[in-house]
Amino acid sequence: MMKATLPERVERVERVERVKGVCCPPSITVPPARVDASVEVLKALADPTRLQMVGVLKRSSRPVCICDFTAAFELSQPTISHHMAKLRDAGLVDVTKVGIWAYYRLAGHLEPKTRALLDVLV
Repeated sequence: MMKATLPERVERVERVERVKGVCCPPSITVPPARVDASVEVLKALADPTRLQMVGVLKRSSRPVCICDFTAAFELSQPTISHHMAKLRDAGLVDVTKVGIWAYYRLAGHLEPKTRALLDVLV
């Protein structure tokens, strides 16, 4: 059996590539863990109420009590707590409990890119 010449091999590769529908497959360089973390942040910010809450925290010089959010947004305390839990799970806010009250602030350990995103959004 004769070895295929270079042009024949290139033609075969081109046929395979066309069948796949890919001319030049891209390399995936973002680590899956980073993608997952970014998706969580973006999902948390995709809700208008949560985005507004992050804006309030970003502009506040001190932690904000959950009771202040219920008054400002005219939402029930369980609803506000649900929104804050989503933001906390995404790593966007920190909470401090004082008695029965929860005080929230923007997380101090946010990555620079996340802070830059918040600067653009709120």
